[in-house]
Amino acid sequence: MSALTTGNTAEPRAYRHPATWVPTVYFAEGLPFYAVNILALFFFQKMGVSNTVNTLVISLLALPWTLKPIWSPMLEMFKTKKFFVVLTQLVGGLSLVLIALSLNLPGYFHYVVALLAVLGFCSATHDIATDGIYIAALTPKQQAAWIGWQGSFYNLARVFATGVLLWSVGVLTEIFTRSLLPAPMVHAWMVVFAGSGLLLVALSLYHAHFLPTGGEERKSETARQMALTFWDVVVSFFKKPNVYLLLLFIFLYRAGEGQVIKVGPLFLQAARATGGLGLDPKQVGAIYGIFGSISFVVGSVLGGYFVAKLGLKRALPWLILILNLPMLAYWYLSVSLPTNPVLVTVAMSTEMFGYGFGFVGVILLMMQEIAPGKYQTAHYAFANSLMNLGVILPGAGSGWIQSRLGYTHFFIWVIIAALPALFLSRFIPVLGGAQPIAVLIEEPQS
Repeated sequence: MSALTTGNTAEPRAYRHPATWVPTVYFAEGLPFYAVNILALFFFQKMGVSNTVNTLVISLLALPWTLKPIWSPMLEMFKTKKFFVVLTQLVGGLSLVLIALSLNLPGYFHYVVALLAVLGFCSATHDIATDGIYIAALTPKQQAAWIGWQGSFYNLARVFATGVLLWSVGVLTEIFTRSLLPAPMVHAWMVVFAGSGLLLVALSLYHAHFLPTGGEERKSETARQMALTFWDVVVSFFKKPNVYLLLLFIFLYRAGEGQVIKVGPLFLQAARATGGLGLDPKQVGAIYGIFGSISFVVGSVLGGYFVAKLGLKRALPWLILILNLPMLAYWYLSVSLPTNPVLVTVAMSTEMFGYGFGFVGVILLMMQEIAPGKYQTAHYAFANSLMNLGVILPGAGSGWIQSRLGYTHFFIWVIIAALPALFLSRFIPVLGGAQPIAVLIEEPQS
């Protein structure tokens, strides 16, 4: 079992500076996620798929990111984490290329859905292995310092997928229309999907050389050995010190934000007669896609350095406050209902800055207090899934709560929903992040 339970081992290969792989690997992590969850949504809409079928299919395709803990222990049993990162990037890229090639086929819908399912599984597996490398290859100081850059490049993939690629579809459609090419929109999507796939393949080749291994190579010889390892992964997770208190805190950390990310966009687009701002989709896209993304990136980077300077234990209450208090921007907008787009942009940029700044706290807590041990990759995936559940459940009921309270009182409620996590932050035992750590040019996110 020694080969199976080795954790946090020394890198057998030459040291790779985080700047050579952290930005690119987290961009490669974000690109397929947004391709499945957002880009495909726009594609099916343009191809005439009904909203009912469209949203159902995209929701089902998102399941791999929720079910990651089921197969995350398998990544502790075979090969290296680098092997899985490179493999999933390569297969994911080829899946996008095959999607492009299938668009002219009569039954394209079924082929595209099947290939998107492959892409989603690859992307979710990529998430597990990448975070494992990040934890294993970087010291706690480096993890804290690079956390903002990780989140920044993950979200740069969102800007690329929902901004650059969608813009390219429009431009290419116009070009192909003027060229009298049959089905110009279909050909535009073919170019975009194929180009994205080739980019992912190129990144896999790059990471085959520059990515750290993330630990020693492992190999399970028998089914019994695999079962014993899987069981040990689960049991050892719940034997960690203070694990139940940490899990409760992780679950509650984003309780307010999980509701705002569902209701906030609805508020921006809702008619002014119903208490919303009545913005059109182009305005909302500019606020979130450009100014919001920039604010989130700046907040993520500064949040990482803030923790690196102060230490995780001392920083946690401040991170929770900075995550949640800027949501009062929504309350202000719901009361004043301004028509000035600049004022709305400033308010939303403030909220997105706080989101990016405060989000790094829960990521570092999972990396430094939950993940360490024999099975750090799988254990981080367990905690990450619980964190996501702490967003999904509040978000699922947020519309019902808003319909009862109205927008103005709802945005007060989400601040109240953040208080339990703020209270618990004073009692959370933080060992790995208890000492202030020096700032380096380094980092992470999900």
